[in-house]
Amino acid sequence: MNLFPSHIILNGNSVAVSEFVEKEQQTESERQLAVFLKTWYAPEDFVEVKTSGSTGIPKVIRLKKEFVAASAQRTIRFFHLKEGHRILHCLPLKYIAGKLMVVRALLGNLDLCMVEPTTDFAFLQNNKFRFAAMVPNQVSKILNTEPGENSWIRNIEQLLIGGSSVPQQVEKQLQNVSAACYSSYAMTETATHIALRKINGPDADSFYHCLNDINVQISAKECLRISMPGLSTQYIETTDLAEVKDEKTFRILGRSDNVIISGGIKFSPEELEKKLEPFIKQPFLVSSKPHNSLGQQLVLVIEGTEDKTLVEQLMCICRQELEKYEQPRQIVFIAEIPRTPTGKISRKEILF
Repeated sequence: MNLFPSHIILNGNSVAVSEFVEKEQQTESERQLAVFLKTWYAPEDFVEVKTSGSTGIPKVIRLKKEFVAASAQRTIRFFHLKEGHRILHCLPLKYIAGKLMVVRALLGNLDLCMVEPTTDFAFLQNNKFRFAAMVPNQVSKILNTEPGENSWIRNIEQLLIGGSSVPQQVEKQLQNVSAACYSSYAMTETATHIALRKINGPDADSFYHCLNDINVQISAKECLRISMPGLSTQYIETTDLAEVKDEKTFRILGRSDNVIISGGIKFSPEELEKKLEPFIKQPFLVSSKPHNSLGQQLVLVIEGTEDKTLVEQLMCICRQELEKYEQPRQIVFIAEIPRTPTGKISRKEILF
């Protein structure tokens, strides 16, 4: 496998990498691409990548280039990407997901079309792509902006969605689109996704399925443990609570470091949020605050301005959709729910 081909295809044109990195670039995406290509073609056998910070302070880690390339090849094989296939790059290049789109283009000789992550996606009405990777917010933007149902997104043949969990409302909307849509289970330490879950179509599934050479198991702490070639250790211990069906199949229940213990009972806020999500329109999350007798009490945090009628509606929804002990004791309104740069809720910033 040639990790360093002499050319990259950009918007249908084969460009010498050595020339591209030296010329003055016109857009921010092109400038970031040139920076990454210089890093990829540098003599060091690793690339430095920054974690998202969703579980703690963001940190810089080093990944072997062969390890990154192996991840890119798994994606190329799974989605049957062939030389010349057009792929859409609309992710920030400072994170691993954006870097992997470039590596896939290089190794697969794919036609890379780069746009700014904040694009309105109107160009989709006149452009077709074999493959694209997006975060849920971008997918939601397309679904809620396109002039006719499936009028833009149908021009993407295969869509990979990652960065955070796919909201139920978005997943529901995707049932009506022609694009084959997949949710990814990924982390920076594994050089993006190690497993995929089909969201729509006759083979839609609630479980993730591992890619080639990757296995999972459950740890003593009931969290997912990942085994794959190229790791510096035997396996990666995650903090994701999981149900593992077999070594290739699993689903995520929440994060162990988010678990709330109230009155001696353990609650996964992600599981409670999943039950409420179809019924609450405002951005929200389930959190907790200290309580004298319970230790912690469940709290429903809503983004917006407090409204008495809304509070009554929300309490009614909680009574109807949650078990007795799952129901929040209080509803708290905040101006904006904090999020990481990749769009994940930053729970650690919400303190009571």
